[in-house]
Amino acid sequence: MRPLSTQEFNLFKTLIFDIAGIDLKDNKKTLVSSRLQKRLVHYSLNTFGDYFALLNADKSGAEKQVMVDLLTTNETYFFREPAHFDFLVDVLHHRPAGGHFRIWSAASSSGQEAYSMAMILADKLGKVPWEVVGTDLSSRVLETARTGLYSMIRTEGITKDYLRRFCLKGSGPHEGELLIIPELRSRVTFTHANLNDVLPNIGQFDVIFLRNVMIYFNDDTKRAIIKRILERLKPKGYLIVGHSESLKGLTDSVVAVKPTVYQLQDS
Repeated sequence: MRPLSTQEFNLFKTLIFDIAGIDLKDNKKTLVSSRLQKRLVHYSLNTFGDYFALLNADKSGAEKQVMVDLLTTNETYFFREPAHFDFLVDVLHHRPAGGHFRIWSAASSSGQEAYSMAMILADKLGKVPWEVVGTDLSSRVLETARTGLYSMIRTEGITKDYLRRFCLKGSGPHEGELLIIPELRSRVTFTHANLNDVLPNIGQFDVIFLRNVMIYFNDDTKRAIIKRILERLKPKGYLIVGHSESLKGLTDSVVAVKPTVYQLQDS
């Protein structure tokens, strides 16, 4: 197998940008090589150029989805960046009575963020109707999310009370794992969405988490994505981004209510 050349890297760099708007930096060449070489082995190919040609010849798009799954990073864990979940609790405490509360995890990865939301909503809203929607570009991580089965290693963010009420401890072949209880899983829907393309018809939301994903886009792509996202936010709804991200210079439609938390203005 020949090493990934700079010319070949640039082909994949352009392709992932065209598909997903992800702006791969030049220092990601080693990552691209290590993650895609297994597909060369799978197809008995000698060069990354041969694999790129195979991608272009694949009319079904299935192999391109495999490539996207391999090249997208999906680092997440339960109750990541706790201040945002504290803010969600505050929103729930001050919301008007009644109504159907909907929240969107727009880059849900393998589902820990969406289930963290669901635990809070189940705890704080009681019989008030609510729903969590999780979307991601990677079909692979969405399959994990739908199962609700996770390693116990990265569950330190879940309180003992929430572990008792919303999680089942694995035994036997599932020793060291936990399963989100069926009642909670039934309130969370996961679906594929490319934020850089037309969004699926998933309705309007009171709160949207769009965290730790804009770092992969250039400013033009960010502006287009934010515009699409805000079209899904209810009036006076909240958009929450990651602690290393900001909407400054990207939109005039929101006001900052605290660092990384924005509220949609009246039109």
